[in-house]
Parts: sequence; structure tokens; C-alpha cells
Amino acid sequence: MLIRISLIIAIIAGLAAGAINFIQVKQKIDGVVTERNTEHTGRINAEGERDKTKAVLAKTEKELTNTKETLATAQQEREKAEKDLGVQVKKAAELSGKLTGALNERDDARAQLAAYTSTGFTPPQIAGLGKQIRQSQEALEASLEEKKILSVSLQKAVDEIKWIKGETPYVKLRADLKGKILVADPKWEFVVLNVGQDEGAKVHGEMLVSRNGKLVAKVMISEVQKGRCIANVLPGWKLGDVTEGDSVIPAYPES
Repeated sequence: MLIRISLIIAIIAGLAAGAINFIQVKQKIDGVVTERNTEHTGRINAEGERDKTKAVLAKTEKELTNTKETLATAQQEREKAEKDLGVQVKKAAELSGKLTGALNERDDARAQLAAYTSTGFTPPQIAGLGKQIRQSQEALEASLEEKKILSVSLQKAVDEIKWIKGETPYVKLRADLKGKILVADPKWEFVVLNVGQDEGAKVHGEMLVSRNGKLVAKVMISEVQKGRCIANVLPGWKLGDVTEGDSVIPAYPES
């Protein structure tokens, strides 16, 4: 009987101990579950905050990109506006210059009109006077040209007479008269030079022919034309063959 009681007590004690252990284990399990739930909730909240932060960051980056694009567009528009402004300023300056020119022309026209009016002549009469003036100017220019030709011819005649009389042993030529031989005829001993009346060539004028700085011959001008002259090689002065391209200078230049 005692043994049975002891067994019962032992069983009761074991059940009590088991109940206590079960309660403690359950408390621990409940604590672990609560802690797990808390961590899970925190993790979910953290992930939500992370996703929210990512969304805000993405929105911020998009706004930054849009801002950069807007800034670039504004910069381009400003540069275009500055360029357009420069063009407009240039056009304004050109228009101002044209306006000033037009005003000056208008004032000149008014002054000319006033001058014409003050003469007492009618426009047809003034036009006729202008035509007469132009004709007189043309006649004067023709007379001056004819006078120039006659003066040259007279000087040629005077030089020729002096040469024939022996009053001038040689004819002086302009000191700056320089030229070249265009044509050389070794058979007939004459040459054609590229200097003429306008350059100062004169009949009976003597010129030295040289090549590479060395004297080749001396020639005397026999005929003067416009832009060229003809000369004969002087006997006793031929030191070599005269060829095209040889240089010529006055033998007796004017001082």
C-alpha cells in the first residue's frame, strides 16, 4: 500500500514537474514566437521604409534629370536669345547707317535742288548746259592729248635736228629706264626692246646690253613705238651674241 502511495505521489510529482516544465517551455516558446513576430514586423516595416526610400530616391533622381534637361534647354534658349539679340543689334546698326545715308542723300538732293532753283534755269536748260560742259571737257581732253602728241613729235624733231647738226654727241635717256630684249636678229644686227615712248625711249639713244651682270653689247635706238622700240647693234661694241631676255640700261642716263 505504501509503495502504491509512493508511486502515486511520484506520478503526481512527475506530472507536476512535467506541468511546470511544460508551462516554462510554453512561456519560452511564446517568448520566442513573440520575438519572432516582433522581428518579422520590424523587418516588414524596414522593408517598407526601404521601398519608400527607394521610391523617394527614384523620384528625386527623375526630378534631378528633369531639372538638368530644363537647365540645358534654358541655356540653349538663352544662347539663342543672345545670338538673336546680336543679329538684331547688327541689323539695327545697318538700318541706322542706311537711314543716315538716306538722310544725307536727301539733304544733298535738297541742296542741289536749291542750287538749281537759284540759277533761274529750267531743268531742260540745266541738262543742256551739262551736256555742253561734258562736250567741252571731252574736247579739252582731246586737245590736251593732241598737244601731248605734238609736244613729243616736236621734241623728237628737235632732238633729230640737234643730232644731225652734231650739237649733241649722244642722247640722254631717263636714268630709271630699264628693259629687256624681246627679239634679236643676229643676221641684220638689230633688236626689239620692251620699252617705248611712254617709258622714255628716244631715237639715237644708246643702251648697254648685259647678261648676268656682264656687258654683251651696245645698241642705238632707231625707231620708237608705243610699248617697244627697235635698236641696232653698234659695231665695235659687240662682245657676244645678243639674245632674247638680255637686260638693257641707258648708256648715258640723265643726271
